[in-house]
Amino acid sequence: MPTPIEIKPLDNYRLWIKYSDGIEGIVDFSDHVGVGVFAQWKNYREFQKVHLGPHGELVWNDEIEICSDAMYLKITGKRPEDIFPKLRELAEYA
Repeated sequence: MPTPIEIKPLDNYRLWIKYSDGIEGIVDFSDHVGVGVFAQWKNYREFQKVHLGPHGELVWNDEIEICSDAMYLKITGKRPEDIFPKLRELAEYA
């Protein structure tokens, strides 16, 4: 799975992410603002603190961490079995 190599917070709670395979795109997080642990993002400066964790995860603090694989799927429109063909094979035998 490609890993993020660059990330930038944008206006309106959006993130630009670039992956190791050259794929890049924007993910909108505005629907999350104010909900649960994302209440912190009501202060936009907290959202801007995003950085990449040691395993490529999107990290804001100890409470907020998002899987970059899920964001890759969202950006590309792919499904897990598109990237991991073995999943398709396993589903056929289930």
